[in-house]
Amino acid sequence: MIPMAALAGIVTECGCSDVRTYIQSGNVVFGAAPSVARRVPRLAAEKIEERFGFKPLVLIRTGDEVARVAADNPFLSADPDGKALFVGFLAEVPDPRLVATLDPNRSPGDSCAVRGREVYLHLRNGVLKTKLTGPFLDSALSTTSTTRNWRTVMKLAELTGQSR
Repeated sequence: MIPMAALAGIVTECGCSDVRTYIQSGNVVFGAAPSVARRVPRLAAEKIEERFGFKPLVLIRTGDEVARVAADNPFLSADPDGKALFVGFLAEVPDPRLVATLDPNRSPGDSCAVRGREVYLHLRNGVLKTKLTGPFLDSALSTTSTTRNWRTVMKLAELTGQSR
């Protein structure tokens, strides 16, 4: 676990401004020119490895992308309070052929929908009982991901000034 103050410092060292973290979640909101932002995942991962001894997955989304994720959740009407909603942020867009192979009955009661670089999850059985886990999705979609609960997604949209 990385202290959020240290993570904010690393992102600042990468050339970003107005750096803010959101609780102990690993989420950082920052400002940066596109040329700087493109380098942040690699530079931040290298700096974390140097200081903390492991190289994490570092993904970024623009404020507009976070707003789109918040607006496009196909399960929002089924769970308006969002308690069973999660979003898996993918490192890259998965091959549509792999998406088509996802078994809709893998975790009865739970649902997932892949849209671009996100996997929307409606986990009626709860995050601890689902079979739609990060490792399963990473393997099935041949990518890597990090998952956030709906409250965190909405807070990130708010922090980026993109909440609707």
